[in-house]
Amino acid sequence: MTDPISDMLTRIRNANLALVPEVEVSHSRMKESIAGILKKEGYIADCSVEGKTAKKKIKLKLKFQGRKGIIAGLKRVSKPGLRRYVGATEIPRVLGGMGTAIISTSRGVMTGVQARKQSLGGELLCYVW
Repeated sequence: MTDPISDMLTRIRNANLALVPEVEVSHSRMKESIAGILKKEGYIADCSVEGKTAKKKIKLKLKFQGRKGIIAGLKRVSKPGLRRYVGATEIPRVLGGMGTAIISTSRGVMTGVQARKQSLGGELLCYVW
């Protein structure tokens, strides 16, 4: 697999459209921090790390509102073939502030709003709305 973050986002998108309440993805620290941001921003209900050290999995519990998922869309921005870096002043607003941009900075993975407040730039990982 060349892009594990894209695989995680695709699994979440597919489970959301199919109304599947739980998704399991392989573990990495980057994916764990992205899942933590999704939980903190209210896009998923819960995330937990399960398993032993070599075979860890991240379980994500999705949120639904009736027969629709809370997550309307996910988009991977920076890809392995074309990385996208932004400065602190160039961080985009997703849907006029209704969505979230997730950025990998020198101080860890954070939302675009947090990075703008700390005047940090970094790799623009994905958009969630």
